[in-house]
Amino acid sequence: MFQGIALYNSNATIIMVAVFGIVCLVLIGILINFMSTKTKNESDSEED
Repeated sequence: MFQGIALYNSNATIIMVAVFGIVCLVLIGILINFMSTKTKNESDSEED
């Protein structure tokens, strides 16, 4: 039933989970960085 998604002992699963975790951490870091810079400089920096 779940042969297409090998979630047992394959190296591909470990790599996929690692990449997914790294992407999530990067996105969260970008969000926190964006929010903190937006809070620090509310109307001072308007460059995009």
